[in-house]
Amino acid sequence: MSFCCRVPLAAFVCFLGCVCNATLLSADQRVEIDQFERTVLATGLVQPMELDLAPDGRVFLIELAGTIKVIDPKTQQQTVVGAIDVTTAQENGLIGLALDPHFAENGWLYLQYSPPDFSGQQISRFTFVDGKVNLASEKPLLRYEEQRRECCHHAGSLEFGPNGDLYIGTGDNTNPFNDSEGYAPLDERDGRSPWDAQRSAGNTNSYNGKILRIHPEPDGSYSIPDGNLFPRDGSIGRPEIYVMGCRNPWRINIDQRTGFLYWGDVGPDAGQDGPRGPRGYDEINQARSAGNFGWPYFIGDNFAYSMVDFESGQIGPPQKADVPVNRSVNNTGAEQLPPARGAMVYYPGGSSAEFPEVGSGGRTACAGPVFYHDAESSSPNGFPAAYNRTLFAYEWSRNAIYAVRLDADSNLERLERFLPDMTFVRPIDLQFDRGGSLYVIEYGETWGVNPDARLIRLDYVRGNRAPIASATASNDVGREPLTVQFSADESLDKDGDPLRYRWISVASGDPNSQSEVIADSPNPSVRFEHPGVYTITLEVRDPSGTVGVSTLPVIVGNARPQVAFVQPADGDFFSPGQTVRYRAVVRDLEDGTSDIEQADADGWHFIDSEAPTRLFVEAIPMAVDGETGQAESPGWNLIRNSDCLNCHAINRPLIGPSFVQIANKYREDPHQIEQSVARVLNGSTGVWGKVGMLPHVQHTPAEVRAMVEHVYSVTADASNPNARGFTNTMSIDRDAAKVRLEAVYSDLGRGKIPSLMGVGSVTLRNRHVQAEAADEFRGTSPLGSDRAEAKQFMGAIEHDGFLRFDQIPLDQTRTIALRVASAGAGGDIEVHRSSADGPLLGRVTVEVNGDWEAFYETTIPLRESQGRDDLYLVFKNERNRGGLMNVDAITFLP
Repeated sequence: MSFCCRVPLAAFVCFLGCVCNATLLSADQRVEIDQFERTVLATGLVQPMELDLAPDGRVFLIELAGTIKVIDPKTQQQTVVGAIDVTTAQENGLIGLALDPHFAENGWLYLQYSPPDFSGQQISRFTFVDGKVNLASEKPLLRYEEQRRECCHHAGSLEFGPNGDLYIGTGDNTNPFNDSEGYAPLDERDGRSPWDAQRSAGNTNSYNGKILRIHPEPDGSYSIPDGNLFPRDGSIGRPEIYVMGCRNPWRINIDQRTGFLYWGDVGPDAGQDGPRGPRGYDEINQARSAGNFGWPYFIGDNFAYSMVDFESGQIGPPQKADVPVNRSVNNTGAEQLPPARGAMVYYPGGSSAEFPEVGSGGRTACAGPVFYHDAESSSPNGFPAAYNRTLFAYEWSRNAIYAVRLDADSNLERLERFLPDMTFVRPIDLQFDRGGSLYVIEYGETWGVNPDARLIRLDYVRGNRAPIASATASNDVGREPLTVQFSADESLDKDGDPLRYRWISVASGDPNSQSEVIADSPNPSVRFEHPGVYTITLEVRDPSGTVGVSTLPVIVGNARPQVAFVQPADGDFFSPGQTVRYRAVVRDLEDGTSDIEQADADGWHFIDSEAPTRLFVEAIPMAVDGETGQAESPGWNLIRNSDCLNCHAINRPLIGPSFVQIANKYREDPHQIEQSVARVLNGSTGVWGKVGMLPHVQHTPAEVRAMVEHVYSVTADASNPNARGFTNTMSIDRDAAKVRLEAVYSDLGRGKIPSLMGVGSVTLRNRHVQAEAADEFRGTSPLGSDRAEAKQFMGAIEHDGFLRFDQIPLDQTRTIALRVASAGAGGDIEVHRSSADGPLLGRVTVEVNGDWEAFYETTIPLRESQGRDDLYLVFKNERNRGGLMNVDAITFLP
């Protein structure tokens, strides 16, 4: 299985399919796009490959490294039910799964995998019993050899047809790179057979580059169905072959009504037509009967490749689709091949004239199931009748699903993007359940292990949908009496129904506390007279009585500390490896203040001598865009968008424990994950302190599990420098673009009211910045280079182009050093304050050094200036107004 290392592009063609044109459809054919809802059923998957659905609705799913899982879509519980030994070298592993058509009675499942001790693939039957795959029950059906000297293309996919025949996708097992130049790999030179697909996909005696069809028998053997491509006696080719001439058919599906076979075939890499033949195309194919689909002699609509002598480089004539011939020295099968058939849908990396709906970009075509609408189904969430007789194809590289509309005779009618506003992160398998809901495995962003791999279900929700409650509050912490402003403005009803609101309060940690309705308007102002920790629940109810809920805490009786930096100021510079001195001031209504002048002038209590131990300062590296270095896992994204960070921080306790504390307590006990999920969903008290965990019923169990798994993965980052005390120093060694200093002060609480924390922060900027990190640029563009510091520089520089850097502390900057190069016209770099034609602070001439990427350093002394202002680096050359120079990096020197 291989995608030939393509880099996906971001270009797509936007269009309107008939699903959006509801006015032209009858009532039973109309589709309301916003009725489609996505439910996350499982996260934390590791290279998920293929799924199948048991009759009782359970999802069986395999992962590349050999793990077999069962996921209950009702409880969203995932269980490892087996693991087989595989090799994962060269993209091998556990690559195919299918449940027996009579799985409910016999418990049989079939796996396609790469044994560690065999150079090839094996298809075996196993028995699922007592909730586990019995590995000792293995019945090997078929083995086929592969070469492992070179990559690629193992494909891997299993599907049963309506009459119990098992279809097996196999790749051409051929290296597509090097001298093939992205065209057909036809290299017949000595020792080059791994580069010759004529020995596999074009070879009637090879199982590779095929879709096989066998009929499993009860005793663990198999028979050959009628209608395969070659006779049962093997006189022409392997009798198991149903389709030959495939490159990488790694996702196949069978129309369960017609028995027609569909598959996506991942094509070669050539970007344009040439003397060797056509550019690369991916294909969606339909086989109504056994046949040859052309590879490696044809691609797309039987576009022919030229026969190339790789020894001499001579390019010969192309093959003929009606009489293809395999005369390769590596061919062990028939010379005369069956006529080649063209693809049903085919498209290149660029825009497709024939099928513009697929857009452009990377290519990894896959064929999913054919949907048939069941008017008698009792399921309320199955796909609508408008999609009856539709093949759902999909694109792993383009993060998209396509509706391939078929007519009554299963001919292609039209093709359209399915749910174009919904992104599917590399879909890798699709299956419909019996109720007509679509299950999708999202593989995740890269070919490797991804934190965003997950299983989702797409439902078409008819009738009323539950409203979504979203509660927010301002002034929700402080001394009594405390007036809190609540808001339900972000709540919504997808059906546009009017909503009724109810706000309910209960004192947390008090077993005698009774819930109390405190308001029934969307944006109430509520006064709390007595100290306490209160759990506030917002209920939103639609006219049918369906309810959505959201919760948040209110703490009355203790004011939150105020923390601010006196030194350094926001936007000041830091230099990696050098010491930063800070001074922070704390003011707390209960504890007092660390500002002795305020204590004397205003009569505040001067904060006690132990307080500095409760002030923790941390330097947190940040990216250019201002985000912290925290991993962008699905769990972290859910945490940031929920209310978790109101009570928790990563490295320090707030109202609740830090994520590091939670992880250190529980990560070694896997049973705690489910208990933590239950606590987050249902709420809890007394586990970590006086303030209980609020219920989070607005999240699904799968979402909460992703959040908990992320928390369990957190570790204390010892590389983040930190210090204690109101005044101190720390050395920042990390070479980050920016660093945020956070000062966190823990107060002493007040009676039964728990301790609160106040946070103050400033952001410091590295004196050394990449030119492409400018806040604005004109007349220049970022370009790539391995010789640039961050693999990018600013080039294509024109006269009067500029780079702008916002709010530079001018009294901390006396000289600017630049890494520059020029093999063009050269010119001046001027430094201006406030605007591109503002006051001139300095200038330097960039000399031509004859190499665009041989960067050298030059400096610009600046006139003495005070305050903070935007600095513009303006490029000048009146005589030669283009191709002036390149700029890699900039340092603002003291």
